[in-house]
Amino acid sequence: MVKQLDKVLYTAQAHTIGGREGAGKSSDGALDVKLSSPGSGKPGTNPEQLFGVGYSACFIGAMRAVAPKIGVKVPDDVAIDASVSLGPTDGGAAYGISVKLAISLPGLDAAQKKQLVDAAHLVCPYSNATRGNIEVALDVV
Repeated sequence: MVKQLDKVLYTAQAHTIGGREGAGKSSDGALDVKLSSPGSGKPGTNPEQLFGVGYSACFIGAMRAVAPKIGVKVPDDVAIDASVSLGPTDGGAAYGISVKLAISLPGLDAAQKKQLVDAAHLVCPYSNATRGNIEVALDVV
């Protein structure tokens, strides 16, 4: 079953040309990037890097959203190192990604970290979009 939005809070708009060897720009001009294929050595970023930054930022936002509800304070120096892997699936018939988020929550005990990460994973839009579709590993470091 496809989940529908109850209400649209924000819509991002972007225009991309040239695929992995092109460029992309948001409609408001806040994002303007040159793209290059992973490992090509050419200047620019790639979709996997952008996905990692997006997922990480979203997940931190989700932790901040759920923290007051569960009585845990998100540390000011919270950080996430994202690894987004690209590779063939289905015996080479398609391509997919997998994600690993290494989440640093200094000053919290192990139980608080687990509670915060588990709660955030339930509400994070990226987690909800990827759940059941790709491999996602959440490692608290």
